[in-house]
Amino acid sequence: MSGPRPARRAALIAAGTVLAVIALAAVAPGLLATHDPLLTDVRSTLQPPSAAHWFGTDQSGRDVYSRVVYGAGRSVGIGLLATALALVVGVVAGSLSAVAPRLVDAAAMRVVDVLLAFPEFLVALLVVAVLGPGAVNVAIAVTIAAVPVYVRLARAQTRSLAAAEHVEAARLIGVPAAVVHVRHVLPGVLGAASVLATIGVGTSILAAAGLSFLGLGPTEPTAEWGLMLSAGRNLLLQAPWVALFPGLAITATVVSVSVVGRILRARAEERGA
Repeated sequence: MSGPRPARRAALIAAGTVLAVIALAAVAPGLLATHDPLLTDVRSTLQPPSAAHWFGTDQSGRDVYSRVVYGAGRSVGIGLLATALALVVGVVAGSLSAVAPRLVDAAAMRVVDVLLAFPEFLVALLVVAVLGPGAVNVAIAVTIAAVPVYVRLARAQTRSLAAAEHVEAARLIGVPAAVVHVRHVLPGVLGAASVLATIGVGTSILAAAGLSFLGLGPTEPTAEWGLMLSAGRNLLLQAPWVALFPGLAITATVVSVSVVGRILRARAEERGA
């Protein structure tokens, strides 16, 4: 067991460091940025990375590094918001489904099964097609696409915890069913779903960036990673840095979140074994 643990610790430190930098960029971009992300300069268009512009400039002469820094807040914010909403809605819906009459539970699970049959990005794309483009609608779409996973997990955890000895003991001594559920069942369900949510944040960020790449999210001149990636897709041969650095930011964030989430899930499984 001594082999995997140092490797896991090193991966956790590396991923945590990346996420700390991303978090700082999202919360206080002015501390890291070197230029105004919206300032255009037609005399400095498509300049390669240099001491003056670390990540080069885009087709409008804007500093790519500063736009990547400022884009962290919107890109990561949409992912966090969508995951948090999906977690809350999914836990509540899944817990209620587990204790609902059999007919209601079966109907709810069939809806969940249908949604889970499609990739989350496709579901989000369909929702945006109905609601229309925009940052708010992207967040709503990503939330709706992520909810079924948490509903299924919450339902399974609720049924498992409801049969636990301490829950049965609480019922036997006369504690009301609602109080038993809130005090003894819901915390366990929320804990299990929270571990899954750490991985879900990366998926939500990727889905939101994908929708923005397709032109369904924020519009120019907003600094947002997916939108920046879309703006640079036609410049890959002429100025690859325009799309390269936003793409690296998305990749580093999603991979780091996934690493942290998988390590946390592995530790939770070890404790439960």
